[in-house]
Amino acid sequence: MTRLILSILLMLLVTGCATAKVKDYEKFNAAKPRSILIVPVVNRSVEVTAPDYFLSTITIPLAEKGYYVFPVNLVKRMLEDDGLSDSGLVHNASVEKLSNLFGADAVLYVTINQWDAQYLVLSTQVNVDLTYVIKDGKTGDTLWEHNQKMVYSPQQNSGGHPLAQLISAVVNAAIAKAAPNYVPLASQANNQAFTYPGPGIPPGPYAQQ
Repeated sequence: MTRLILSILLMLLVTGCATAKVKDYEKFNAAKPRSILIVPVVNRSVEVTAPDYFLSTITIPLAEKGYYVFPVNLVKRMLEDDGLSDSGLVHNASVEKLSNLFGADAVLYVTINQWDAQYLVLSTQVNVDLTYVIKDGKTGDTLWEHNQKMVYSPQQNSGGHPLAQLISAVVNAAIAKAAPNYVPLASQANNQAFTYPGPGIPPGPYAQQ
């Protein structure tokens, strides 16, 4: 029995190691981007305000990694003036055109796959699901890509009267559903996505040593 359990654990360990993907940084390191252009995000969620809220969270983690990041609001305005007011059009535009317009070394594309709050009567789960892709501004090649998912569920206090706990859980769930706080969750997703070593990108030329 013991041997059987050990064999199963070994198989699970080997399977886990086999399925874990190690990112290839060869193209990224060869490109050596110094500046990153963040274009308007494609929003596939039902929350129309998601792109604006998300853009307020993305600049800091990249800047802290040591890259020059173009002001996202200025970028959005300039693209609109250039006839690219729709994020879908921006993502389908030539990477080289976008990078030349701003003098950027690389372009970051983000897609919001999920940005919602699921009401479960006694709890509310706030979810974000984001896909990041960085492309070389000169060649259009993909230098790095990653998918990041985050889920937040408010924790309930385990002490107190059961009825009071139940009422508190219902109230907290209703509040979270009515006004879900996505910004901290999106910030956390960004920080984890760009963590290196890990799934993220290597430090840029302006990173503090």
